[in-house]
Amino acid sequence: MEALNLALYVYPEYIEPMPNSSSAVSCGLVPCVPSQKHGLPVVLSFWIKLIDIQMAQVAENPNEEVVLGEEIGHVRVITLNQPRRLNVISSDVVALLAKLLEKWEKDDEAEVILIKGSGRAFSAGGDLKMFYDGRTSKDSNLEVVYRMYWLCYHIHTYKETRGFCNSRGIWFHTDCGFSYMLSRLPGHLGEFLGLTGARLNGAELVAAGLATHFVPSEKLAELEKRLISLNSGEDNAVNSAIEEFSVNVQIDENSVLNKKTIIDECFSKDSVEEIITSFEAEASKEGNGWILAFLKGLKRSSPTALKITLHSIREGRKQTLSECLKKEFRITMNILRSVISPDVYEWDPPTLESVDAEKVNQVFQPFEQDFELKIPTGDDSRWEGKYEDSPYATSK
Repeated sequence: MEALNLALYVYPEYIEPMPNSSSAVSCGLVPCVPSQKHGLPVVLSFWIKLIDIQMAQVAENPNEEVVLGEEIGHVRVITLNQPRRLNVISSDVVALLAKLLEKWEKDDEAEVILIKGSGRAFSAGGDLKMFYDGRTSKDSNLEVVYRMYWLCYHIHTYKETRGFCNSRGIWFHTDCGFSYMLSRLPGHLGEFLGLTGARLNGAELVAAGLATHFVPSEKLAELEKRLISLNSGEDNAVNSAIEEFSVNVQIDENSVLNKKTIIDECFSKDSVEEIITSFEAEASKEGNGWILAFLKGLKRSSPTALKITLHSIREGRKQTLSECLKKEFRITMNILRSVISPDVYEWDPPTLESVDAEKVNQVFQPFEQDFELKIPTGDDSRWEGKYEDSPYATSK
């Protein structure tokens, strides 16, 4: 298994921000993926902390930048600044994030980086409207897809860091490194989460090993102030601050994490069809009514997406982070290029049985070498491989 860098992570109680939901948040050290960071070989004299903080709702100024960057002593603050749009990740957002993170990674004065979202959500994830609007134009979203996966790698491996992980749901497949993270969860929990889209609350994230601390939302503003006032990335000082504001949590007796035996039995099967059949059999047994809602979700999900997701997670167990990101870039582009279906926004084909296995395999096939996602191989080339230097840009 590739060496992991862990992420200091403060995030909403639910993986997707829900209106009027509990405002509790989790804060902890997370094996990152999307947003998540891994495997850094460099040893430096200080730690940089990247922290996601969901802030209280603020007024929107349409004239403001979509991403704000601020420098306060040894602290650097990034604010995703589209609250009315739940801080969606657009092409502009990705470009500005990359610019700031590259600048501050090279800045010896930067010891702490706080990343927060204005409004009621840290981020709703990718801008699906952008993808939908570009559906009729060839490769109209290639640039943002390339930049996003390239940035994911740099966030995962940010210099001698503990980094941030973006809370999010899963789009058409386990993208932005999720095939790496989910495949490394205990047993077959990763397949369960990836296929059903189940949400974990803060306590469950701690129990699953996706976080180490739980910080109630009413303490977040104080935590942010404390971290800024430290004006230092010294490891013990930052960890002590997190400990001070965190609380102990226990998962509910009805949590899906207490259903490990059933989940492992069903989601270890070789195919989506076998998984659903096994899950249905368990649902018929007394006391397993909790399964019905997940079965309903599975059956109304895109059959193609389910097959791609299972294949990607299973492959992810044997892949490094770099290999997972390259694979996911191919999958995303092949889906947008209608390799499987002329309309990825419709469930076509509509049943698992009608999904063409050859087409599923086709979306995983490597591109020509020059057109693969360029992942840096060493510190001296760490910020190389950008979109503007790729054949995609130069061939326009």
